[in-house]
Order: sequence, then structure tokens, then C-alpha cells
Amino acid sequence: MRIAITVNGRAYARDVEPHWTLLRFLREDLGLTGTKEGCGAGECGACTVILDGKTVNSCMVLAVEADGARVETVEGEAREGRLSEIQQAFDRHHAVQCGFCTGGMIMSVRDLLVRNPKPTVDEIKAGIEGNFCRCTGYQQIVEAVLDASGQGWGDGALKVVGAAASPGAVAPSSAAAGAEGRLQHA
Repeated sequence: MRIAITVNGRAYARDVEPHWTLLRFLREDLGLTGTKEGCGAGECGACTVILDGKTVNSCMVLAVEADGARVETVEGEAREGRLSEIQQAFDRHHAVQCGFCTGGMIMSVRDLLVRNPKPTVDEIKAGIEGNFCRCTGYQQIVEAVLDASGQGWGDGALKVVGAAASPGAVAPSSAAAGAEGRLQHA
């Protein structure tokens, strides 16, 4: 079957087998290998891409279902050889170890920050809950998202502000704010 699809701003028209997943099409036909197959069942998030403005597990979407769609993958994050702010924050906070989950995680974070530019720690956790990472323990990922969202970073100290904070409270970088609290630069 022939499909027309726009991936990372570039239009493609290709023949695909009706049983091919979007993941297989991206990796095997377009050579975009940043999107990984982890579980093949839509549970791990390694294959997360943005399809027409919504995150999807590309292992669960047939390529023919994406006919006419716009797809964003991790390869589309960098612009003119410069990493996106999310990618830079992941690098600064060592939120990448083995790298297997990174592509899907970054796409989920991109979607979260479009919907919620200043998420709390709890909102970040909810935004990435469909993405498994077995290496980082998530702390560095949460810190990277706080950084990418402009909620401050620098000396490693964050201040919890809002209903959950006591006046002048400073927490180490590993601290988590309550659902109503936000973290800010100390």
C-alpha cells in the first residue's frame, strides 16, 4: 500500500506492507533509528513518537494508519546541528545512560512541555509514566525536565515554593515537591 506521510517536516510517499507498524516504517524504511522497539506491546514507551500532535507508541500503530499524518521523532529535535533545549537538559543532568529509552522519553517530555510549560514534579512524573527507564532511576530525568522548562537550575539546589513550602525552604536536587508545589532556583 502507498502512504504519504510527513516526518520531522519532510514529506515522504512510500509503499509499505499492510502489516508494518509505524515503528518498523520509521526504522527500516526511513532509517530513523532513534525510535526503539522495547516491548512491542505499547508498554515501555521506547517507541514513543508524536503523531498529529499526540504521543503514541509507534509499535502499536500501523504505518497505513499514519497515511496523511505528521510525525515527529527524536531525530527532529535537533535543529541546524544544535540539540534542542530538552536534549541539552538531558545531557547536563546525565539523564541518559544506556540511551535506549531516551528517544521516547524526549518525545514524551516534548509533549508534556507543549501542554504544560511549567510542570510540577508530580506532573512530570505523570507525563513520563508510560516511559520505562531502567538506568537513571528517573531523578535525573525529572531534574532535566525542570531545567528544560526554565524552572531553574545551577548550583544543584532547588527551592520548593507554593502551598507545600515553608518560608525559605531549600531542598537538595533530589527533592520532590508536593503536587501543589513547584521547584525554583534557590
